[in-house]
Amino acid sequence: MALDNTSEVETPERIRFRYRAAGPVRRAFAWLLDVLIRFAIAIAIGMVLAAVSAIKFDDLSQASMGFFLVVLFVLEWGYNLAFETLWNGASPGKRAFGLRVVKEGGFPIGFLDSVLRNLLRAADWLPAGYVIGLTVMVGDTRFRRLGDRVAGTMVVVEDRVRVSESLKLDPPAAPGELEALPARPPLSADELEALELFLRRGDLSPPRRLELAEMTAAIFARRMGVLTGDPVRFLALVYERAVGARRPQGQLVRR
Repeated sequence: MALDNTSEVETPERIRFRYRAAGPVRRAFAWLLDVLIRFAIAIAIGMVLAAVSAIKFDDLSQASMGFFLVVLFVLEWGYNLAFETLWNGASPGKRAFGLRVVKEGGFPIGFLDSVLRNLLRAADWLPAGYVIGLTVMVGDTRFRRLGDRVAGTMVVVEDRVRVSESLKLDPPAAPGELEALPARPPLSADELEALELFLRRGDLSPPRRLELAEMTAAIFARRMGVLTGDPVRFLALVYERAVGARRPQGQLVRR
């Protein structure tokens, strides 16, 4: 099983999205919360029906019992189906733990997708306690159970979206540093995006950052006919030159 549980998908428009697959432990907590919610609903309805049956009308008591069995059936098979369809792939338990069901291509699931993955929940439970489901999940790089594989879905972690601050050179460009570069550096949109991602990465060790910068800076330097100097600083200058004027506030681009 791969240690990296991040999946990348690319749309036909060549837009890439990254999703972090949800592991068994987090999904188990979400499932347990949904079970408790269903149990609380069933208890509440059962208490109401018991109060009605206390009138001791035999016909009414039998009707109440039949209605309660229908409620249990709906809660067991319709709970996840309804919420996953209406709440964009998230039941209350999943939403509480930041999880969501999506198609393997990153698209929202539909009604039939939810039907397939939930119908096979019974098979995942066999022989007891989700043994088959957990075994299949642990052996899959995206932690998909049988229902997910058949429906072409996966459960992902929804990281909170935070608008990134604009990058800013630190220290600011010295006189002539930016002027030594072309006014419009010859970078494609993909290259500019990749450059920004590199500059924002704060989890790279200094040796790894320098190694990546040396490989990339040499390519850009040859293309523009300039010298690199410090490769990390060079990439930050190229990015600053490409995006235009400096901003008064923003994230620092450190060496």
